[in-house]
Amino acid sequence: MGQQPGPQPPQEGFGAPYDPAASPGPYGPPAQPGPYGAAPAQPGPYGGPAQSNPYAVQPAPHQAPSAPQAPPAQPNPYAQPGPGTVPMPGPGSVPPPAQPGPYGAAPVPAGPYAPQAQFGAGHPAPPSQPPTGPRSGGGGFFRGRRGALVGGAVAVALLAGVGIWLGVNGGGGGTKPVAKTTDGPATASPGTGSGGTSGGHDLRAEADALNAGRKPGEAKVLWLQEGGVDLPRNGYDVQGPWVVGDTVVKAMYRTVSGYSVADGHRKWSLNLSSRLCAAPSQATADGRIVLGVESGNGDEAICDSLQMVDLTTGKAGWHKKYERKSTWDALSHVAMAINGDTVTVGRTSRTDAFRVSDGAVVFGELPGNCQPFGFASGPEGIAATSCRTAADDHKEQQVQRIDPATGKVRWTYQVKKGWEVAQFYSVSPLVVSLKQEGKWAVIVLNEDGTYRSQLIGGTDDYLTQCDEDVLTLGMNLDNCLGVAADGQAVYLATKPAEDDPTNKVVAFDLNTGKAAWEAAAPAGQTLLPMRVEGARLLMYLTAEKNKGGGIASLPPTGGTPRLELRHPASAAGVERDFFDSRVVFRDGRCFLVHARISGIDDEAEMSMKSMAAFGN
Repeated sequence: MGQQPGPQPPQEGFGAPYDPAASPGPYGPPAQPGPYGAAPAQPGPYGGPAQSNPYAVQPAPHQAPSAPQAPPAQPNPYAQPGPGTVPMPGPGSVPPPAQPGPYGAAPVPAGPYAPQAQFGAGHPAPPSQPPTGPRSGGGGFFRGRRGALVGGAVAVALLAGVGIWLGVNGGGGGTKPVAKTTDGPATASPGTGSGGTSGGHDLRAEADALNAGRKPGEAKVLWLQEGGVDLPRNGYDVQGPWVVGDTVVKAMYRTVSGYSVADGHRKWSLNLSSRLCAAPSQATADGRIVLGVESGNGDEAICDSLQMVDLTTGKAGWHKKYERKSTWDALSHVAMAINGDTVTVGRTSRTDAFRVSDGAVVFGELPGNCQPFGFASGPEGIAATSCRTAADDHKEQQVQRIDPATGKVRWTYQVKKGWEVAQFYSVSPLVVSLKQEGKWAVIVLNEDGTYRSQLIGGTDDYLTQCDEDVLTLGMNLDNCLGVAADGQAVYLATKPAEDDPTNKVVAFDLNTGKAAWEAAAPAGQTLLPMRVEGARLLMYLTAEKNKGGGIASLPPTGGTPRLELRHPASAAGVERDFFDSRVVFRDGRCFLVHARISGIDDEAEMSMKSMAAFGN
């Protein structure tokens, strides 16, 4: 039975209201007008003077100039990007104008944070002095527009106010492709971490040399990994890492490899039948994952196949294809997620769901005009949904809770027209990043999908690094560095000044959206929230010149950050090279994994550091 609309925030404020004559949507009545920016004028979050409308939408300051136009799109949207390749639209977004791709096109004018390109965007590979840290603004404003915005090289201010309506609808089925099982045992390979050599380099000796310069209290460089694979022109995305027991796994191009967390020795390596094109950010609780892989070869390849892999053993399981049914579908990036025993494969116009255990179809296209285009991994099925409009632009969007085992919609939150779901910063509590061109809002929803609050950012700029900032294919909605949440607050990193990498972490109260406290990073370094574990906020501390990075923590009341793991200053040069990297902290070890491997030639590509592990 459908739920009634939940509590609404005040409805006055900026922006054009919804058309009162609009017909009801598939899950309930039309949304209420004016959700973002509806609250009356109040003092700023740090006690400043009242503004005429502190909730009004602000354009993003410091926005990077648009990149020059690129040649027409290539025939195959799934081919690896090269010079002039048009970026594919992300799930739920409008196809972008032709723009140069981020890894093979003309460089974009330098952003405000670094003298070359902001946070590594648009740089030649490898750069001589890569800046450290993620791009600002919680990712690009639209998924798939990395050519135009160069991975979100902008800084934006948080906004406020929202509205909601709710409903429930039944699930549906889809075309059931025939599953086939593959017998793909992992291939045994000698270790190429710090216990051995790679590309002629003695990585163990390099790690030992870095550790020789350690100071008291500093952790060790446990091991290093190099790319070690001859990749296509302009390099290739790296998926993962996933830590399963004593194994850390990454996937790139045609290979999935598992390494010992202790010494980096390669435990297994699985050769895929075709190129990797997408992957969930999380595996199942028992260590299985389903990867998106291409079918076909060369320019005819398309991301329309799935391969299950046991990350504990490196054994391949079932393999199957799914159908890309429309132009929107064919042009869209794939966003994958795992919820329990269900893996979802989201695109602009639909999502297909399969059982991880055996590949059976769980659901396909759902009833109605609105279809999910991406889920967040986790115990619950939280989805971003786009609705086909008269303009056929899929720019009317929703947040839904969908039962991952049946496809049944449990509740719906209607996003204001013209705004798009950019990221799920957290699913418990539910924190959603919304974007409009040049604008950004972060809202908090209750467990039943009703509106709770919207963050009030004041005059600070904030930064996060998400899939759309660092990947060219397979960008998910749930994998961001620089933001975390717990039962009391949302924690965001501020954007450092141009001449000083020192930033702050700000805690925003879930109920009011106001800043509760802020904590400064150690002088000359940047703190980036990762997750809340127990009663502590864990953060990555970036490495700077002659200063090692590490893992720091804060209690829920704020204060002075405490270092949980201090990386050696002697390895700061190596660590700083891991710009645009994934950071994982597990069982006292910190793993840095490049999100993309590329080089000016094959030798540089193969010798580029792909992983580094630190610990005591």
